[in-house]
Amino acid sequence: MTIISEDWIAHHARFAPEREALHDLASARCFSYAALDGRVSQAALYLRDGLGVRRGDRVAVLSHNDSDVFEIQFACRRLGAIFLPLNWRLAVPELEYICNDATPAALLHGVEFADEVAALSELCDIPAIATLNNGGDSDYETGIARAVGGIEPVERELGDTWTILYTSGTSGRPKGALITYSMALFNGLDCAMTGDLTSYSKNLVILPTFHTGGLNVWANPLFQAGGCNVVMRAFDPADLLRILGDKELCITHTLGVPTNFLMLAEEPGFAEADLSHITCLCVGGAAAPKEMIKSYNDVGVQLRAMYGMTEIGPLGLALPPEKRLEKLGSSGLPTMHTRMKICDPDGGPTPIGEVGELMIKGPSVTPGYWNRPEANAAAFTEDGWFHTGDAARQDADGFYYIVDRWKDMFISGGENVYPVEVENVIYQLNGVLENAVIGVPDEKWGEVGRAYLVLRDGANIDADAVIGHCKSQLANYKVPKQIRMIDELPHNATGKVLKHQLPTD
Repeated sequence: MTIISEDWIAHHARFAPEREALHDLASARCFSYAALDGRVSQAALYLRDGLGVRRGDRVAVLSHNDSDVFEIQFACRRLGAIFLPLNWRLAVPELEYICNDATPAALLHGVEFADEVAALSELCDIPAIATLNNGGDSDYETGIARAVGGIEPVERELGDTWTILYTSGTSGRPKGALITYSMALFNGLDCAMTGDLTSYSKNLVILPTFHTGGLNVWANPLFQAGGCNVVMRAFDPADLLRILGDKELCITHTLGVPTNFLMLAEEPGFAEADLSHITCLCVGGAAAPKEMIKSYNDVGVQLRAMYGMTEIGPLGLALPPEKRLEKLGSSGLPTMHTRMKICDPDGGPTPIGEVGELMIKGPSVTPGYWNRPEANAAAFTEDGWFHTGDAARQDADGFYYIVDRWKDMFISGGENVYPVEVENVIYQLNGVLENAVIGVPDEKWGEVGRAYLVLRDGANIDADAVIGHCKSQLANYKVPKQIRMIDELPHNATGKVLKHQLPTD
C-alpha cells in the first residue's frame, strides 16, 4: 500500500504560501496556506501534548461551522489520529451512544454546547475535554498559542482511517462510516474533474461540517486543489444570497440541500441577483424538485443535481450543466473513479429503464463501519459491491435516476431519517401497542415524519405527549411532525407492517 506523509495544507504552504486557504465569515479570520499550516501544526502539538492524543485515537468535535474544525481535522491527519465530527443536532442520548461506541480520547466543543457536553461527561468516559470559540477566548486558542516546537507528521497508508462519520442505520442505531485517506484522495480527484475545481476556486461551506457534504463537497477537495474555503457558521437564506452575490468575495462553488435552495429562491432580490461568477451551484442530499431546477434556470442560474452518500466518498453521480434541463430529474453520470450498476433483488442486472437497487464499487467507497462486522457483511457483496439501499434506474444514454429509497428511510431537510430509530423511541411510551413512522411530503423540508400509533386499551396518550417525548430523545429533524391515532396497522400474512398502505394524505 502506498505510504503518505505530507498533507494538502503543508504541500500548498510550500508551493504557494501566500495564497488564501481559509476564510471564516463569523470571526472575519482569513488564513493563507502558510498561516493555516502553522495553526495546524500548533493544533497537532496541542492535541498531543495538551490533550494526550496519540496515533489511532479518536478526536471528537462538537461545533457549529468554524474554521477551527478544519484545523483539527488536519491536525488529526498529522498525528495519525481519527477525526470524529459530531452532529450537533442530536440529543444527548444519541451523542452518548456515539461517544461510547467510538470512545474518543478528546472532545473539543463550541462554547455554545457547554450544557450538552457537561451531560456527556457524566455519561461517557472522555479523558480530555476542551472548548472552542470561533477564534475567541477558549481552551483551544490558549492551547495552540502555548504550543511550541516542531512536529513530524506520522506516515500513514492510503487505507488508514482519517475520519469516522456517523450515519443512522435501519437498525435504529447510528453506524460510523470509515473514511480513509484513499477515499479522500479519489473523491477529491472526482470532485475536481466534475466541478472544475482549481487553485483559483472559492467554495462556500454552508452545510454542517459534521455532514459529509459540508466536509467533502467541495471543502476537502478544494484544499487538495489549493483553493480557498469560505466558512458560513450557520445557514441563513438572506445571508446566503448576499454572500453569493458579493463580487469581491467571488464565490465559485457551493453545495446545498433542496431546502437551502427553496428558501434562497424566496428571498427578496433573488431574481435580480447576478450570480454569473459562480462555476458550480450544486444541490444534493435529497431529490431536487424539478420545478426548482426550472425556476433557477428561468433567472439565469445553473443549479446542478448531484448524488452521493457518506459511504461512497460521497460524490457518486453528477449531472453535466449542459444536460440540466434535457435530463431533468436525473442525478447524472458516475464520476471517473466510480463503478455503478443496478440490480434486481437477486443481484442480477436490471434492463435499461427498470428500477432496481443501485450498487457502487470503487476506491472512494468505505471499507466498512466502525465496530460493525455484521453491518459490513450486509453492506457488501462477496465481490466488493456496496449496497446503497437506493432504488434507481438508468436511461439509454447512461444517465442515472434515483427514484426512491430501497428501504424505508426518508430525507428531511437533507438529513436521513430512519423510521425504526423513531419507532423505538415511541415504543418507550407506556400504552403504545404498535407504531409505524413514514415520510410524507412537506413544502419546506421535502419530507417530514408522520407517526401512526395503535394504543393499548385505556391508554391516555395524545399527540403532544408523543412529540414531547421524541424531542427529549431525538434530534429535531427526526421528531415526527404529524401524529395519527388509528385502530390497527395494516399487516401481511407474516405480521410485517405494510407501510405503503398507510395513508399519506
